[in-house]
Amino acid sequence: MNRFAACLLRCFAILLGYAAASLGASAFLNLIFLGAVFGPQDASAVASSGSLFFSVPFVALFVAYFGFIPAAAIILIAEVLARRDWLFYALGGGVVAAVFIGFLHQAADPDFQITGVSPALTVIGAGMVGGICYWLTAGRWAGSWRDELGA
Repeated sequence: MNRFAACLLRCFAILLGYAAASLGASAFLNLIFLGAVFGPQDASAVASSGSLFFSVPFVALFVAYFGFIPAAAIILIAEVLARRDWLFYALGGGVVAAVFIGFLHQAADPDFQITGVSPALTVIGAGMVGGICYWLTAGRWAGSWRDELGA
């Protein structure tokens, strides 16, 4: 496989992995929100009503938007170092979420902040779930384009 095709295939895998990470983090946030707002009996009824088919991809758009720059840095580091272990991606997702919380803290709008410990840990947990979802789809082959090029 030539160099261009290997890099193009890897970029497609990274894009697919980022989409999976955004959807995974969104699903985690939706399920935590359902458990917090509704009781155990009502949450299962709401989850089975089909509303998650709309809310998970919708929230994933926001997750992907707000986490893009720090996630791109983590993905670049992983590709250069050829890190293929799940723990790196889980901790990287947590770092991406922590950077997002830091950006929210620096925002000019005081209503757009996470001030409690529990919501902050929920966002960090969602980042870790997103990192594991990225590892499942694209991270296990990080740096494989270098192997194919003979570098």
